[in-house]
Amino acid sequence: GHDIECSWLLHEAARILNNEDLVHETGEVAVKMARAAEAGLDEDGGLHYEYFPEDMALDREKHWWPQAEAMVGFFNAWQLSKNDEYLERALGSWSYIQTKLIDRELGEWYWSIGSDGFPRKDKEKAGFWKCPYHNGRACMELIRRINGIIFSNT
Repeated sequence: GHDIECSWLLHEAARILNNEDLVHETGEVAVKMARAAEAGLDEDGGLHYEYFPEDMALDREKHWWPQAEAMVGFFNAWQLSKNDEYLERALGSWSYIQTKLIDRELGEWYWSIGSDGFPRKDKEKAGFWKCPYHNGRACMELIRRINGIIFSNT
C-alpha cells in the first residue's frame, strides 16, 4: 500500500516543484515502484495489505486504503509508461473496490476484506485510523487526471 501510494505522490511532488530533471527521474522510479507493487496483487484485482519479507509472510487482508492508492498509482504508471498493463491494474483495482469494498446498503467502504473473502464488518468505517481520506482523494485525483486526458484531446 505505501509503495504504490509513494510512487504517485513522489512524482506529483516533483511536478509541483516544476523540476523537469526530477520529474523525469521520479517518473522512472514511479513505474518501477508500481511494477514492484504488482507482487501484492491478487487474482481478483485486490492488493494485499502487507508483505513481511523477514518471515516471507503475506497479510492476506485487503484494507480499503491500499485499494484506493493502487487505482491512482497504477493509473499514474500507465500515464508515464503508456503500458496498458498498468491501466488494466488500475481498472482491476476499481472493479475490486466496486464489487467487494463498497457497502451498498449503508455507504462508505468497509475497513477490509478478510482472508476469507468477506468484509470485516466488525471494524469501524470512520474512526482514528479510518476515514474517507484515501478513497476520497483517490477518486478526486482520478477525476482530475481523466478530465485532463479527455479535455486535452478536444
